[in-house]
Amino acid sequence: MKYAESLFDCVHYDSPQARKWRIHATAILVKDYYITRSDLELAPMLQIIGKQGVGIEKIDDVACAEHNVKIFNTPGVNAGAVAEMTLALTLSVARKIPDIWMRQLGKGEAIRKETCTGLLLTGKTIGIVGMGNIGQAVAKMFNAAFAAKIVVYDNYMPENPPSWKDIPHTRVRSLEQVLTVGDVVTVHVPLTKETTNMISYDQFALMKETSILINTARGGIVDELALIKILRDGKIWGAGLDCHEQEPPTKEKYEELWTSGNIVGMPHISAATDETQIATINAAIDGVFRFVTSPSFST
Repeated sequence: MKYAESLFDCVHYDSPQARKWRIHATAILVKDYYITRSDLELAPMLQIIGKQGVGIEKIDDVACAEHNVKIFNTPGVNAGAVAEMTLALTLSVARKIPDIWMRQLGKGEAIRKETCTGLLLTGKTIGIVGMGNIGQAVAKMFNAAFAAKIVVYDNYMPENPPSWKDIPHTRVRSLEQVLTVGDVVTVHVPLTKETTNMISYDQFALMKETSILINTARGGIVDELALIKILRDGKIWGAGLDCHEQEPPTKEKYEELWTSGNIVGMPHISAATDETQIATINAAIDGVFRFVTSPSFST
């Protein structure tokens, strides 16, 4: 936070003054904090919210617009880190790495290699749902690492986006087309009313029995109860999750899901690298600083 202190008169979250931010703050920086309509109604001085990271689902953006409070988040800054986690989860599920490791360490098994199974990724088809900054980073990484064929579904991007130009891909017009052809289907969309339970049992049923589902976006996009059933039925190879409906996820809540088949669950740590955390908070700070030093900022 030294960088922020060099630019602003900062009040830290653990300071007694922070409890009065609604009264005094003209700008705030948040990472994993709810900003509600009632907060905004009690914050007459507030003009901008700097959000570390991409998702703003914990901020009432409609109320912000009504109160003329700007939101500055940091899309794209964490794309490389999330793409790497997508790759890590895919390899872990494809080769059943956590399961084999825990059989050795936890159960003390002497595992004969001829009893192990796995999937190759080279030359396979990667279905990407959502081709924003993260989806593009995933496409480039999988294409470079595995000569993967990239199939994309994105209902919001315009025709022929310039940023897609150098990414070999096939664009399809429905989620069903991605699910049908993807050896790996990886989700990179925000959680909205339209994307809640976007992938449920009927969608899983379209996937190959050797396919892998990866979700490093948001819990709630994938129907967790449907995922339990599809894994138990052996209808897909496995799943890798870096997000759950309840976060942080607990064994008490998720033991049934985590033991339903070939699945790896992580506590939403895709961007949890030192480099990424520094880059995203600095980007949020820079966005706030540009705003408060612009002519549109009123003191």
